[in-house]
Formats: sequence, structure tokens, C-alpha cells
Amino acid sequence: MPGNNPVLEYWQAMNHGLTVCRKIYAVYKKLAADIADQESPWRYDDRKAEHAILFIETFCKQSKGRFGGQNVKLELWQRAMVAAMFGFVDKETGLRRFREVILMVARKNGKSTLGSVIGIYLMIADQEPGAEIYAVATKRDQAKIIWMEAVRMVKKSPQLLRLIKPRVAEMRSEFNDSMFAPLGNDSDTLDGLNVHGALMDELHAWKDTNLYDVIVDGISARTQPMILVTTTAGTVRDGIFDLKYEEIERVIDSYTGECINDRLLPLIYELDERAEWTKPDCWIKANPGLGTIKSYDVLADKVKAAQIDSLKVKNLVCKDFNIRETGSTAYMTYEEILNTAVYDVHALMPRYAIGGADLSETTDLTAAVVLFRMPGDWHLYVRAMFWMPEDLLEIRVREDKVPYDIWKQQGLLRTVPGNKLHPKYVKEWFLEVSEETDTYITWIGYDAWAAAYWVDDMAESFGPSCMEPVRQGKQTLSIPLKEMKADLAAKRIVYQNNPILKWCLTNMNVDMDKNGNIQPCKGKNPRARIDGAAALLNAYVTYKKHEEDYLSDVDIVKEGA
Repeated sequence: MPGNNPVLEYWQAMNHGLTVCRKIYAVYKKLAADIADQESPWRYDDRKAEHAILFIETFCKQSKGRFGGQNVKLELWQRAMVAAMFGFVDKETGLRRFREVILMVARKNGKSTLGSVIGIYLMIADQEPGAEIYAVATKRDQAKIIWMEAVRMVKKSPQLLRLIKPRVAEMRSEFNDSMFAPLGNDSDTLDGLNVHGALMDELHAWKDTNLYDVIVDGISARTQPMILVTTTAGTVRDGIFDLKYEEIERVIDSYTGECINDRLLPLIYELDERAEWTKPDCWIKANPGLGTIKSYDVLADKVKAAQIDSLKVKNLVCKDFNIRETGSTAYMTYEEILNTAVYDVHALMPRYAIGGADLSETTDLTAAVVLFRMPGDWHLYVRAMFWMPEDLLEIRVREDKVPYDIWKQQGLLRTVPGNKLHPKYVKEWFLEVSEETDTYITWIGYDAWAAAYWVDDMAESFGPSCMEPVRQGKQTLSIPLKEMKADLAAKRIVYQNNPILKWCLTNMNVDMDKNGNIQPCKGKNPRARIDGAAALLNAYVTYKKHEEDYLSDVDIVKEGA
């Protein structure tokens, strides 16, 4: 009966009025279908699911607050999660289906409690001899949050305390030779891990994949390991969080056909639209513990304060409603920037285009874009390329904590020999784009301070009237920058979901004068590049300046004409 199966009980609740976001609905629709599918390679073992739930609710005690000392009582959404984690098994082997679970939920919904009880269960109740359980974060002090919560739970439970001995730096269990310890990038050693369970906390703050990769490598010797990622959304846009989030989206999208990763359980509690933060009926989408674990009144007060003070909105929607955001000083929100639409340039075969470039020699990226429109089409299509000196690639990956190496593998970034970047490579790319689709690049916008020899070299290939200097000041850039922001927010600018260009846009701050005129600038983080945004803006400024002539070439009537 559904009442005995928390997964189906939760699924039925959704279909009888319980509000959840689209991603959660899609995941539990898939799980319910898998339970009913006799041809599925997986089956739901209610005894294994119930074993985990009973252990948690019988032996684990709350450590603080008004429920301190009382047994943990899982809510329906938590019971469904635990049941799915431990109940789905391989029909042939009986081993667990899910090896990685990602729980993204707004703050104060009990993430630490869930991580702690699951860590304790994996340590002593999962029938795994010599289990190694790690609470993992970028800093060991952050990793101790979940671990210390588990320690407090053990100390409050006489039954657990008989089996688990808390020590200064770890917990040990002699009857099955298991251990549970905090682990950070700053730990003494990350070598030789044999991980049965890993509790990764606040993934949004991780700037690279190194620690994650160490844990994934460490589970290879276990028959049914479990990685649990618990996190809120964040403002770090160049780290592993976005990589995992995009992986989650691909997995959920694949549910309509053949699932591309049956070993991942993605539980993403978030608002479906940013504007829903002012709608109380939608708050539960990101806060499944609202009214029980998390105070409704406290959240309502935060929303009222943010409606009065707009400076509080970004942090509120990010941390309390799980909307990915840019930094607090960034010019655009992440929702305004994000556009996952892609196109096939060989299907469109644009005849005319406008270019933009932002050059550098060493420290920054060099970026170039091509922008074009098609007859009868409102969109502005963008292609982008980035360059970096080959001698600097590994240094930038290591020091900046930015995945330049991955972007190079994906063909989104090119390296050039040596430690400096000659602009001839930018010219070669523009020629390559032009020849590939037989596209005539009518104008190319560039920083007016660019090297004269490069401008002359470009003019020889594209014509003397092609090169368009763009003066980098508020008088030239203010209006086009505001219009470009509006076009991005309207999803008019389709940039192939290019992660480098998207990252550059999230890093862009603005300098404003007393009259509200603006120009782009970097933020406080010197490693947060904006070169792609600058190249796009140079192209956009050039497009707006020559819009009527360009649209005439493309055979489009100017908007508003």
C-alpha cells in the first residue's frame, strides 16, 4: 500500500495538492514509475528502506533547540528521501541503486541533521565492515558542522554511545572497525581514502573539483558506497556547483527517454521562477520544512524586509529560496543572465554578422564574439571564443580555481604557445567563422585603445571600414549596456549557454556616476574575469550604432519602425 511506502506516499501527496517545484515532481514521478515498472532493472525493497528510517527515528536524537534530546522524527519529504536512498536496489545483486544523492534545499530546513543521521547509519548499521565515513567541506572547520552534530547525537543516545566512541578528531566503532571523521581540503592528508560514505556540505562554496574528485576516487573499492551532497544555492559561478547543477538538469531531462544516470538521485528544492519569492504559497517549493523545521514567521519577516530594502533581495532569494545568484555587487542577476537555449549555426547559415573583441596579452582572457540575426527572427545569436597563453593555463587553473582546462577540452577556449597572446589568433578565428558559414562580418567593435598594428592587420582582411573603435566610457557604454541587460533578461540574446561567457557576465560590476550613467568594471575579486562580457558589449554597441544598415542587409524591418 502507498501508505507503507514513503516514496509513493510523497508522490501521491504531490498529486493531491502538495506544492513542490518542477524538479522534485519530475524526480518522484520517475521513482514512482520505476516502482511500477516490472521491466526495470531496479526494485524497491521496503525492508531496506524501513530499516534506515527505523534506525534514524529509534536511535538518533535531536541535539539542540526545542526538540533537543528527543528522537529524530522525519517528515514525509525526509522519509521519502531516505527510503529512495536505501530502498532502491539492483534486482540481480540486491545492491543499492543510488551512489550519489544531491539535496539542494534552502537554509534552516534540517540539512545538517539529515547528513548527521545518514552518516551514523552508514557507519554502524549498513553492514559494511571497516566503513570509512567522512563529513567533507572545503575547510575542515566547515566539515566539522555535520560531524559535530553527529557527535552530539551519539552522546545523547545511550544505545549509540555503547557502539560509537567519540574522540577529538573522529568517532570510532570497534565492533565493525568503522570510523567517522571530518575532512577538508586543508586536512593533513587526502591520500589512501577508502570511502563508504561521504557527506559533502555546502557545495556552492567549492571553487574547484579537486576534493570532490578525491572522494569519488575513494569509493571505487566499496560495493555500495553513498555520497550525499547537501547544499543551498550560492554566488560562486565558476565552481563545481554549476557543473553538478547542469548535470542534474541533464539527468532530469533524460527521464522522458532513457535515463543517462540511474545512480544519481537529484533532490532540488527551489523556486521555479525568481519572482515567486514574493508569493507565500510558493515558498514551500524551496522550503519543504516550512512551518515545522523552519519558521514561517521568520521567513515572512525576511521577505517583508527585502521588499523594503532591495539590497537584501539577492541574499534572500539565494539562501532562502535556492535561486542561483551572482555576487552582491554584480550588475545582473543570474536569472537575467541564464539562457540555456542553443542553436545550430550550420542550419541558420547567417549571411551577415557583427563582431566584438576584448584583447589582452597575459593576465586576462582574450575574448571575441560574433553576433548575428536572421530574417523573421527577433533573437540576437552569439558565437564566442576565448584564448589564454599555454604557459599560464595550469597556473590559472590552480591559482584562480577556475576550470579553464575543462573549457579547453570542450573547445570553448584555445591556448596559444608561450606566455603571451598575439592578437593574430583572434583574426584567424574571425576568418574561420566567416569562411565556415560564408558569413560577411560587416563591422567589428573593439576597444579604441587597442594596438594599431592589430587594427591595421584586421582591416587588411575585413576591409578598412570594418573596424569600429568603441570608446570605453559611460558616454558610449551606458545606454547600450542597459539595453543589453534588458535583452539578456528577455532571453533575446542566445549565446549557446556558453559557460565562459556566462561566467564573465556574472562577474561584471558597473561604475555609476551621480546621473545614473554606467560602464562595466571588475569586482573586488581579481580572478573574476569580465573579458567575454566586454567583447559582447563591444559587439552590441556596434550593432546598435549600425542597426538600421545591418537590418537592411539582413532584410529585417527595424523594431518599432
